[in-house]
Amino acid sequence: MAEVEERSPDDAELAVLLKAAFDELVSRNGAEGRTQVKDGARYFVVVDGGQAVGCGAIQVFGPDSAHPGDAEVKRVYVTPAARGRGYARRLLATLEEAARSAGHPVLRLSTAERQPEAIALYGSSGYVRIAPWGKYVNEPLTRCYGKAL
Repeated sequence: MAEVEERSPDDAELAVLLKAAFDELVSRNGAEGRTQVKDGARYFVVVDGGQAVGCGAIQVFGPDSAHPGDAEVKRVYVTPAARGRGYARRLLATLEEAARSAGHPVLRLSTAERQPEAIALYGSSGYVRIAPWGKYVNEPLTRCYGKAL
C-alpha cells in the first residue's frame, strides 16, 4: 500500500524525483518548464514498497502577491513506471488537505498545454481554469487552475 509522506527539502529521494520532474518539464515545454520551487515550500513523497515513486509540493503566496494567503501546487510528478496507479490523484488530495489544514482558502496551479495528463487530472479533481497570474500572464502555453478549499 502506497503512503504519502511529508519530507524535508534536502531529502535525497525527493531530490531525485524533483530532478526527474524538472527534466521532464523541460523536455516537454522547453524554457517554460524552468521554474523553481521557492524556499518554504512543503514537500510530499509517494512511497510504494519502500521506494519513492512520486512527489509534489505546496508553496504559499506571500503577502505582497496578488493572492496573499493562497497556496500553489508545484511539481506533481510520478515516475513513468509507477503511472496509472492513482498516485498523482492521491498526492493531489494530500496537498489539498495540507493546504486546507494550514488555512489556505484557495489552491492554485499552473500546467502546460503539452501536459494533457495533468490537465485531465486537475479537471477531474475539481479545479477550474482561472486567469493567469504573475509570470504566467506572458506564457501563452501555460494553463492556470484553481480550487476553493
